[in-house]
Amino acid sequence: MAHHQAVQHGRRHLRAIKEGSPPVEKTPLPPPVAAPESAAEAKSAAAQDPAESTSGAERQLLATLLQELFQTEQSAKVHPAREAERLGATPPAAALRAVSAHAARVLEELPALTQRCGLELGLLGRTTGQMLSNLRQWVIDRLVEPERSYRATLLGMRHGVDLISLISQLAQAQGNHDLAKWCARWQSERVPLVESVAVELSWFAQSPQAAIAAGGGRFTKALKHVLGFASGRFGVSSP
Repeated sequence: MAHHQAVQHGRRHLRAIKEGSPPVEKTPLPPPVAAPESAAEAKSAAAQDPAESTSGAERQLLATLLQELFQTEQSAKVHPAREAERLGATPPAAALRAVSAHAARVLEELPALTQRCGLELGLLGRTTGQMLSNLRQWVIDRLVEPERSYRATLLGMRHGVDLISLISQLAQAQGNHDLAKWCARWQSERVPLVESVAVELSWFAQSPQAAIAAGGGRFTKALKHVLGFASGRFGVSSP
């Protein structure tokens, strides 16, 4: 009896297939789940991401350059003014005062500029700039002749021009149009002033007495004094 029922059930199943009954659908298997990567693999992948690492490097470089710019502008404000005071009513002094005045305006703009870049000027940069200016005032400027001190001040100005050129190129690479525009304005205003300072070097050639009068050879005398002290103390022969 059981055998007969099984046969009948099999026949009915075949008949249903022939008559076009829909086959039973199979449930699809879920996609395989990837094994979670280890912490070391994740760290390695992040380190190999050039976009992320370059962005971080550019930001760090910009922060360093803007910090240096503040120190450079601090020097450009202080040193030319001091040089102008030493030279009195002369053409070189007028050129120096123009640079000092422009640097003073730039220093007022820098805090807001750095904030727009998402950065801040640290206290260290401001303190370092002031410390270096004081060192030059109380030590170097008291020993060096006006002509030599003038050229040293001009060298610092040219350093500022090169620094702004690098900041401008970095801003363009980052797509920072605000900073790039600011650098272009700085260059259009400052570069002609620095060129005027360079032109006035000819005044020292025409006024040799004034070029060395204030210094009075004190740098050379001080150097000989130091060498003489070393000779007597350590047995070193001086020239």
